[in-house]
Parts: sequence; C-alpha cells; structure tokens
Amino acid sequence: MLFTSVIFLILLLITFCLYYIPIVSRWQSQILILSSLLFYAYNQPILVLLLLFSVSINIVSSYYIVFGNRNFQKMFAYGGVILNLSILIFFKYSPLLYKSLFKGSLSLDSFFLTLPLPIGISFFTFQGISLIVDVYKEKYISNKHLVPQSFLQHARQILLFKGFFPQLISGPIVKAHDFIPQITTKYFKNIEWEYVFKHLVTGYFLKMVIADNLKEYSKYMDFPYFSQLSTLTLIVMLFGYSFQIFADFAGYSLIAIGFAKLFGYHFNANFNFPYISTSFKEFWKRWHISLSTFLMEYLYIPLGGNKKGKIRTYVNLFIVMLLGGLWHGAEWSYAVWGAFHGLALAIERLISGKGEKARSLTYKIFKGVTVFVFITLAWLLFKLSNFTNVIGYIESIFNNNANYTDFKNEFFIVLYSLPVILYHMIYLCKNTMVFNYFKKIEYVAYGLLLFLIFHNSGSPGTFIYFQF
Repeated sequence: MLFTSVIFLILLLITFCLYYIPIVSRWQSQILILSSLLFYAYNQPILVLLLLFSVSINIVSSYYIVFGNRNFQKMFAYGGVILNLSILIFFKYSPLLYKSLFKGSLSLDSFFLTLPLPIGISFFTFQGISLIVDVYKEKYISNKHLVPQSFLQHARQILLFKGFFPQLISGPIVKAHDFIPQITTKYFKNIEWEYVFKHLVTGYFLKMVIADNLKEYSKYMDFPYFSQLSTLTLIVMLFGYSFQIFADFAGYSLIAIGFAKLFGYHFNANFNFPYISTSFKEFWKRWHISLSTFLMEYLYIPLGGNKKGKIRTYVNLFIVMLLGGLWHGAEWSYAVWGAFHGLALAIERLISGKGEKARSLTYKIFKGVTVFVFITLAWLLFKLSNFTNVIGYIESIFNNNANYTDFKNEFFIVLYSLPVILYHMIYLCKNTMVFNYFKKIEYVAYGLLLFLIFHNSGSPGTFIYFQF
C-alpha cells in the first residue's frame, strides 16, 4: 500500500479517529497493529504470514532471553539472530545464489527464480536483530517499569515495534531500545501538528513532485534506450537520477517520520542533507542514517571497529560496506556498489589530511564536488543491475558525442532537480541572514509546496527502496 494512494489515506483516517477516541485508548496498540497488518497485506495478503512468523521468532526469543532460564540466554539470542538471517537469506538471496551457481543444472529453476521477495523484509529483519541484541545486552530492560509482566503484553509490544506501518516497508530502521520505551498511552492534545505538517508536506513534495516526475526521464537510462542518446543527455539523466533517488527515499522517510509523530511516536531523522558531504564518511553520516548507525552498532563495532589496528580497520570498513551493499538487493551489482563505498572509505581514511589545506573553503568545495560526482556515478549500479548495461552506459557517455540532443528533456530534468539543490543550499545558509529571511516566509514556501503537490505531481509510482 502506497503512502500516496487513496486507500491508504482512508485507512489512515479510520485508524487516526479510532486511535484517539478516549473510550478505546486502552487498545491503542491493538488498533495500530491491526491497521499495520492491513497495510502490509494489501498487495500480497499471503506474505503477512511471513511477517507474523518473523515477529513470532522475535517474540519468543526475546521473551525467554529476559524471563527464561539464564543458562539458555545465549542459545535464544544466537538462535533468534540466526533464524532472522535465515528468513532473509532464503527469500532474498537464495535466487541470487541459485542462478549464480546452479541455474540450468538442476530442475529447481521454477522454484528459486520465481520466489517472491517480501516487501520490507530487509527492514523488519534488521529490526528483529536489533531487538534480540538489545534484549541480550539488557538495553531493553534498563528501565524496570517498562518490562512487560506477561507473555501477551510482551508479544503485543514486539508486534507493534516490528509492524508499525510508517516504518514497516522502507524504514527508517528503528531500534528496539528507541521504540519500545515509547509504547504508552497517547493523547490527541499532545500531537505536534507543526512538526507533522512540515515533515508530511516536504516528504510528499519530494516524492510526488520531484521523484515521480524525474522517473519519467530516468527510465530512458535502461537498455537499449541509453545507447541512442547523446553524451549530454546521458550525463544529465545520471545526475537527475541521483536527485531522484534522494527525493524518493528522503521523501519516504519524512512521510514515515511525520505519520509516526501523528500517532505519538518519535523516529530519528534518516537523512541530513547528504549531498553537501565533503567526504564519504560524512556522506554515510547523512545518508540513510538508520542503516549506517545500525551497521556501525551491530556489525562494525562487533568486528572490532578501529580498535584492532589500521589494517583491521580498513578490512572492517570494507566488509561492513560490502554487506551493506548486499543488504540493498540480491544482485552482485549491489555488492560492487557496497565494495566501492567500502574501498572509498578505507582509502579516504588512509590519505585524509589534517593540515590547513584540508580546512580551506576551496579545498572543501573541491572535495564536496568530487564526492558527489563519484556517489552519482555509483548510483548507476542501483539503476542498472546488469554489469554489461552499466559498462555500456559509461561507454555511451564517451562515444555518443555526435548524437542529437533534445534539450527539452534536459531542461525538465534540471528543473525538477533544482528544488533538491535549493533544499541543500538553504541548509548551508542556516547561519546567515538568508536563512533568517527564509524562516520568516517559510509557510509561504510550504503553501507553494502544497500547491505543487496537488497540481504538478508526476504519475504515481512505488518507492525505489521498496525493492530492498
């Protein structure tokens, strides 16, 4: 179910009205759980059984880690993590492994190559792992009054934690120790309407006006269309896709954060103006923050982080980003994308300067442009999962100089990219008079965004990160 669909808005309205009726406030969690299951089951009802199975694993393992025999804590912790990863590997990666190793040599092609990819499986699997690790490390029970006293209460909390609809399909990846303490009775009077309004308007604008319009042009990046286009068109489309993927995913995250706050739950920001980054390290502190912090907390640090020497640090960075790339999709192109970022982080750490040159404005601008260009080039591995097509696209950039350029398309790509550039520039000016002036007229700007949402939205499309 899309956030941009009419059926979702109907479900949201019904849920909101029931949720804040005082007479049923004791069942707020159950209302959200029911709505979330309907939300997830809308397109593929059968897959809600997989979600419930995944939740059940985490309910049982986390409950017995906390309240079971202390001698079996480690068994339930390791068992829970392994089962979570097993579900993810089977549904997401077994088709990739099968076609890489056995395609055509066995009689199982029709099974493995048609295995459905449950929407949001990467997100709710990581949340399950965070729950089990948090419980095992006793983060979850740091506040004794929040510890559930019955299996049923515990099950309800975990089902809400993993199934809460704003973040169920594409995040942000919410950690157990951040979410579960928030499960309390919510009141209509406490809704932060300004916060909700700003996040929803900005999110819907980025998705419906920017991303959905840009996708009408980035579709020509696919084979065989790109082979006929001019060098200029190919370059403009590539940068347009860079802005599209930001607008699409950042838009989703802002919408999810806004709806969560509407029901009294706070999610941390998932994007922090990533395209102003002057290093790959900074980029990963600003892009998909919930994933990068998850990988840092639950993978990089357990591997030893930077505490076991320089070589081990570089290896750990590479491994984390390689696995982070594979988390995004069951294609080897995603692994290459992750390896590229891992290698970039390692090289950057090796050669990073600490002198006056590294702090000069000119040098920072140069680094910022360089980082953005390389990040944009790497997005080709997202758009074109076939390596042959990626290489073909790059070759076409160099070989299609003589091809005819239709400047109309380039004009619209630049036009729809400009708001993303302006969005980042306003942030860069946050300590200047320009920003103070903008704050005075920001509701005029939000009014304009609302107008554009209703009058200039592109054709509806799924969010890019649904495939992950």
